[in-house]
Amino acid sequence: MKLTSTGNGATIARNLTLELVRVTERAAIAASGWRGKGDEKAADAAAVEAMRQELQNVAIAGRIVIGEGERDEAPMLFIGEEVGGGEGPAVDIAVDPLEGTTLCAKNQPDSICVLAMAERGGLLNAPDVYMHKIAIGAGYPEGTVDLDRTPVENVKMLAAAKGVPISEITACVLDRPRHAGLIEELRSTGVAVKLISDGDIAGVIHATNTEETGIDIYLGSGGAPEGVLAAAALRCIGGQMQARLILDTAEKRDRAKRMGISDPSRKYGVMDLASGDVLFAATGVTDGSLLEGVRVRKDALVTSTIVMRSWSQTVRWIKAQHAR
Repeated sequence: MKLTSTGNGATIARNLTLELVRVTERAAIAASGWRGKGDEKAADAAAVEAMRQELQNVAIAGRIVIGEGERDEAPMLFIGEEVGGGEGPAVDIAVDPLEGTTLCAKNQPDSICVLAMAERGGLLNAPDVYMHKIAIGAGYPEGTVDLDRTPVENVKMLAAAKGVPISEITACVLDRPRHAGLIEELRSTGVAVKLISDGDIAGVIHATNTEETGIDIYLGSGGAPEGVLAAAALRCIGGQMQARLILDTAEKRDRAKRMGISDPSRKYGVMDLASGDVLFAATGVTDGSLLEGVRVRKDALVTSTIVMRSWSQTVRWIKAQHAR
């Protein structure tokens, strides 16, 4: 398997797409055994180990740029770890082996296993800090939303672009104490707020699929690694997103600098976060509005996966049966 250049932006052989599906499927199956058992660490560890084992079977020279932490913080899938068989294309890998560890432990909706791949240098090597984020779906004029505007200004601009009153806009926000002011501000204008307890990768994706989810915009702060993964998905399905790292201490700024972040106040667009040819895959662990969770049958396990590619703008839903 090798990098291919067609002169139109496709650089990663398309048969890698199914390989990514196998990786997220295996992680989801491993994590599903811990649904509802109240042990977040065990669920995450199971997903991490399964994902790493399956990645080693993929014919790539992969490098983890978004992972479980730095080498001294994580035993596997750490930032900088080399993964894959080593004989294939040089690619960057971003993973969230179990987004929504709490959701899995409580058997609540939208826990998923996520992986993105891009040509080498295509994914922002983001430190594990918070990030301000705003995202909307495709079909709106460029600049409809902007991080430098207030939330109210953004929802007013979005409502105008959509041709509806502001009261018909629904915003998705992580339910966190830090967002209390944001939630109050949005509701004071008549905006409906959809609160999610975890899983802001799925939250961003929901905002780009308004017809199915009823969500128009994603607002607030969440993990920077999850922001890169969400941007990878948006590269494949369209939409606008802006982000800015929250580097509010000297230690965070120093860590970001060591990871190549030269401008701590930079505002990132989708292409800044995930560029080039990008593949994205996510498999459901628990049932959610994006994917069904792993189904346990007498002789088989059934998984549901979404897999996307930026170059072709192809989105596939794959339901697979695995013998037990």
